[in-house]
Amino acid sequence: MDDKMTATLQPGIPAEKEKVKSGSIGRKQLSEAKVSDNRLYDIRGMEVFFPVRESFFRAMVSTEKKWVRAVDSVSFAIAPGEILALVGESGCGKTTTGRAILGLEKQTGGEIIYKGLEVSKLTPGALRDYRRNCQIIFQDPYNSINPKQTIFDIVAEPLMVNHLVANEREKEERVVRALEEAGLRPARDYLYRYPHELSGGQRQRVCIAGAIVLEPDMIVADEPVASLDVSIRNDILKLMVHHKEELGVTYLFITHDLSLAWVISDRIAVMYLGKVVEIGDTEEVVSNPQHPYTKALISVIPVPDPTAKREHTILTGETPNPAAMPSGCRFHPRCPERMDICSEQAPVDVQIRGTHYAACLRLNGHS
Repeated sequence: MDDKMTATLQPGIPAEKEKVKSGSIGRKQLSEAKVSDNRLYDIRGMEVFFPVRESFFRAMVSTEKKWVRAVDSVSFAIAPGEILALVGESGCGKTTTGRAILGLEKQTGGEIIYKGLEVSKLTPGALRDYRRNCQIIFQDPYNSINPKQTIFDIVAEPLMVNHLVANEREKEERVVRALEEAGLRPARDYLYRYPHELSGGQRQRVCIAGAIVLEPDMIVADEPVASLDVSIRNDILKLMVHHKEELGVTYLFITHDLSLAWVISDRIAVMYLGKVVEIGDTEEVVSNPQHPYTKALISVIPVPDPTAKREHTILTGETPNPAAMPSGCRFHPRCPERMDICSEQAPVDVQIRGTHYAACLRLNGHS
């Protein structure tokens, strides 16, 4: 069966008219792909670089083009049904990583493997199907939804764009079910309201409903509770855990707050200036941090015991310019444990235990 006939696999989706080129991956191949080695995603050396804009005069005399290395040789895997937290300060590249995985940012290099298939080789039609399986929840619920649309229209739009419903009754049933699963109950009371009639937490639930209505394999949650009150955050986090356990949804949870990642995630990946500097099971990373940056983040996590005495590691200096990376280890200008060699040699990942890895020269035997 050729690629144009794969519309029968997705009822309601028009058949593609494109011809699959040699080496490309079509819709039929994508629909038949299965998870292997317990890896829904396998990110291998992914890079996302952005050109630095210069004045006309500088561009004319410059002999070398400058790049912002937002994501630089990042590698990790995501298992189906897990929550992987991507942690780091603003500007470290965590959001760009999530957007690149979804195809919202073009990767400069490396591979994004989804169910054994390389995403960059998908045909336009297959890429459309892929994006239906992988959704995103944006950080700001006030700006990520259309204020002129009703809640019903907002949640139903993905179904209409992807031609997934045959009639109005089916569309309403799926929208109502998605709103119920997102915690807006009774859902019919919200269908014809507008975003300005809802609280911040309710708006974020609408965003979640818009993502899960397509029944995706994975959701990239980009700082989903950063703009919400503390009292509402707990409900949203519980909702995400419920979707993971009951619906089998995989999450890439992007946050700058390590304490949130500790609560919700199965594994944690810590990013600094475009690099993953430490990754492992959540409890292992939190209880046995190996990279100085991870240690600094953990040292400032609030604890409920006011009598507990803890030594806080306060990083000094500014984050280096990503368009002019420091030589050697990128963290060495701010590292409290730096050595002379740190400014000369870049560290490589070292296995600590099991799936726990960290990139620090001290772990390589340097002292």
